[in-house]
Amino acid sequence: MKAIRIHAHGNRQVLQIDEMDYPRIAADEVLIKVKSSALNHLDLWVREGIPGVSLPMIMGSDATGIVQKAGRIAARDYPFQKGDEVITVPIRSCGHCAFCLSGRENLCREFHIPGESVQGVQAEYISVPAKYVLPKPGSLDWHQAAALPLAAMTAYHMLIPKAGLKYGDWILIYGASSGIGSAAIQMAKALGATVITTVGSDQKQEVARQLGADYIINYNKQPVGKSVLQLTQGRGVDVVFEHPGAKTWNDSLRALRKGGKLVTCGATTGPLVKIDIRSLFIKHQQLIGSTMGTLHDVLQILKMVDRKQFKPIVSKVFSYEDIKEAHRYLEEGEQFGKVVIDFF
Repeated sequence: MKAIRIHAHGNRQVLQIDEMDYPRIAADEVLIKVKSSALNHLDLWVREGIPGVSLPMIMGSDATGIVQKAGRIAARDYPFQKGDEVITVPIRSCGHCAFCLSGRENLCREFHIPGESVQGVQAEYISVPAKYVLPKPGSLDWHQAAALPLAAMTAYHMLIPKAGLKYGDWILIYGASSGIGSAAIQMAKALGATVITTVGSDQKQEVARQLGADYIINYNKQPVGKSVLQLTQGRGVDVVFEHPGAKTWNDSLRALRKGGKLVTCGATTGPLVKIDIRSLFIKHQQLIGSTMGTLHDVLQILKMVDRKQFKPIVSKVFSYEDIKEAHRYLEEGEQFGKVVIDFF
């Protein structure tokens, strides 16, 4: 079978399409023929080099496909049949610690993300623990299904378990055109929040508005923090959905109201920021870190899909043979939504 792998860290040239043996499945695993896989910014960071990546590494965290076979325990405990259309949840955990048993897998000491600290899913065939395989929603095509798991679960976990976003809240969501940004806008609107979002060009404003954004700031033309205060009559927002990192940090703090919550999951523009802790405690603000999500989060997202409250946005689809071009497209920020790789 063919798989997208890296044997060294670096630029797009380190991406290879390797011929590999078919994966063996453990008793609790399911063998899946991959139809589509989505890219995430995590793929770029893994390729360029982050701690914890063992080489060679099969790339990718998100995949959807068709069940080929189930291991002995998987066949006994889960209702999978050959030919079932499924999505994979990008979680690997021990399954028996206090965090896993209480549904907080992302706090497990053995928590892993496919394509980062364990082998990924950008291959023609993959073996996946059955507990992290779910039926593909019939309302989603292969591309939309592949685009769902990592970005949507990250956004949901930030908005609800971490920030506690509720009806009537105001929220600033950075990066409407990103995978998690486009997901967060839809989810926040489903909860009844007023959404302020940011875009880098006027061409992206209409799509952001169609997703449900109430106010849109072009960050290349307007200062974000000042604009948010003007829109909220000086009050600020209840929640800041932060993921760019260093470049937006000061605006994020300026936009946050007294008693508000800033939840962050990323550092695309850099990881090092400064903060005046006097402002933090005087204003009773909360800074909250969040990584990925849980299986429960994904199940709740699938309910939102069924209720037509959320649909993954696919920007462009590439053949797996064009993986280098797909990385370029994502790196240069040309997308609105997710970039998907086909293994058809």
